[in-house]
Amino acid sequence: MRILLFTGKGGVGKTTTAAATAVRLSARGTKTLLLSTDAAHSLADALDVPLGAEPTEIAPGLDAVQIDTQRRFEEAWQDVRRYLLELVSNSGLDPITAEELTVLPGIEEVLALLAVREFAESGRWDALVVDCAPTAETLRLLALPEALGWYLNRVFPVHRAIARGMRPLAAVLGRAGAVPPDAAFDAIFRLSEELAAVRALLADPEVTSVRLVLTPEAVVTAEARRTFTALALYGYRVDEVVANRLFPAVEDVTGSPWQASWVAAQTRQLQVIAESFAGLPVRRASYRPAEPLGIAALEEVAADLYGVNTDLDPAAVGRPQQMLTVTAGSNPTNPSDQEFVLTLLIPLAGRGEVEATRSGEDLIVTVAGHRRILTLPSVLRRCVVSSGSADDGRLVLRFVPDPRYWRSE
Repeated sequence: MRILLFTGKGGVGKTTTAAATAVRLSARGTKTLLLSTDAAHSLADALDVPLGAEPTEIAPGLDAVQIDTQRRFEEAWQDVRRYLLELVSNSGLDPITAEELTVLPGIEEVLALLAVREFAESGRWDALVVDCAPTAETLRLLALPEALGWYLNRVFPVHRAIARGMRPLAAVLGRAGAVPPDAAFDAIFRLSEELAAVRALLADPEVTSVRLVLTPEAVVTAEARRTFTALALYGYRVDEVVANRLFPAVEDVTGSPWQASWVAAQTRQLQVIAESFAGLPVRRASYRPAEPLGIAALEEVAADLYGVNTDLDPAAVGRPQQMLTVTAGSNPTNPSDQEFVLTLLIPLAGRGEVEATRSGEDLIVTVAGHRRILTLPSVLRRCVVSSGSADDGRLVLRFVPDPRYWRSE
């Protein structure tokens, strides 16, 4: 199973790129599902076919679906929704307003993630190609499983214990409905487990890859660089960059100075892209004379990206790279002392942009406004940080054993 996530700044052509990749995969005999996590679905428009909430075959070996998050919410969250509806209705609100208030903020993103896992584990497809929302929404989406799982595992057990203690008193006072039932807590803990499974699936470099789509413009490239850094911080692997909408070279420069200036500007920016994402393949797709809609037009885009023949596999697994490693060794300043080194890859991050803080069993890393809470491995929880640095696209922290938790020899 392979999962390809396509993301990029709004308007760069990520939907077209994702759809063209899915078309090429199916042409190679890979049974493929094309889907979107973007609330504003546009897959049906790109494919030029109607799509529904269930996978629809649109070509041999190629299915597509637009996720109906509202229906999934109603099916999967009946216990939680029933409790919220009862709670809100008791406040005197009219039924329609009460129904609206039971729609949990961010639930669409959660259910979109769960749908990706459900389709991946169904065994019906060899590859999933996901047209993600624009970069800001995608980063929130991919950060969600770990962040929400951390919160649910630490906060909700306390809430559940309090609720159990309060339930007899609430029953005496005639306000039993004000205390969440166990079924509601069970649904929330199931969510935590399911999100942990989603996280494991999407962070596995042998299964999932992120493809950054951009146009060769300074503003777009700058956002793609920041996205690359943030994805690495969250533990997701980018294995390709797609430079889209390239102007064809002008044979007679004097005949089209406007086009010539765009070609020159894009050429300069392509050099910046190559330097920014050194080591990653940069695929190119030309600006087309008409909007590519439908299978035939998408096949032309795929030929631009992956070549005319189908020898190249768009879903091939690149060289895996460990985003987070912990190694044991000797302290270079005092070889008789043991130390552990935690290394987190954060490409393109400047020294002043990285902040790391130890908080109990967790390491909180912040890079340019993006934050990740990492639960430290058991061995590092019994250590203290001796030094740290952020250079060459990586955060390096050195830990030494805490004498309070280590038995001296």
